[in-house]
Amino acid sequence: MTNSFIQLSDVTLRYGGGTVALDHTSLGIDKGDFVALVGPSGCGKSTILKLVAGLLKPSSGAVIANGREVGAVASRGKGDSNASEAPRLRVGLAFQNPTMLPWLTIRDNVMIPLKIVQPFRQDFRRKRHAEYTDRVEALLAQVGLRGFGDKRPWQLSGGMLQRASLCRALIHDPELLLLDEPFGALDQFTREELWDIMQSLWMDKKPTVLLVTHDLRESAYLANKICVMSSRPGRIIDVRDVPFDRPRTLASSYSAEFAGLVQQLRMLIAAARRDGDALDLAQAQAVPA
Repeated sequence: MTNSFIQLSDVTLRYGGGTVALDHTSLGIDKGDFVALVGPSGCGKSTILKLVAGLLKPSSGAVIANGREVGAVASRGKGDSNASEAPRLRVGLAFQNPTMLPWLTIRDNVMIPLKIVQPFRQDFRRKRHAEYTDRVEALLAQVGLRGFGDKRPWQLSGGMLQRASLCRALIHDPELLLLDEPFGALDQFTREELWDIMQSLWMDKKPTVLLVTHDLRESAYLANKICVMSSRPGRIIDVRDVPFDRPRTLASSYSAEFAGLVQQLRMLIAAARRDGDALDLAQAQAVPA
């Protein structure tokens, strides 16, 4: 695990009120891998994603991304020309609700990371109306949104907005893509269509992906590796390699082998939930009346 591209080493996260969200959790993700986190509600899946993104700091342990501790800033002494900060990863984010700025076109919304992230930021003004516009249009076409660049967010359906959100997460060629239930609010048919699109985008660009999902079929369809978490306080209790060849298809997701993997995951999570309920009951009974 020490050579992993993304590494959580014995991470515990305790919130201010004393609630332990993660308890001595370790996880290694290889470069270019597609990893899904599944488990009972409230087990800390999104907490892990936020730790990797640098949005939260662990109470103990370390989160390492590409050899650099997430959130750490190298010291730079005054007048020390040799002191430098290790390069940061380019990170793409997509969430369940594809928040778009309503006053911007879809094209301009997708282009936002190019205004912020180096090395694109320094060239944004010069390339915006040429190379960068072509870049956006090509990605929109890849997800089935050809011709929708001039539309406003309120003119698109939920599924179309989620496609645009994926484009925004990928437009700056992220080395790490963090997905927090990006398809959870969509109907089943749209969700399955976007699985295919996400699979194609990953096969084309090969970013390292960490996906949080409650949908076990989704995890088996998209991921190379599935990590099952316990009830809170969260720990990773099982890691399953997904053996199915790519590209995966909707038809293959109804095979006996696919259904068997989903059932194994379901049973593991059911057991984790029962263990969590038993622990909660024991803790409640231990509190003096």
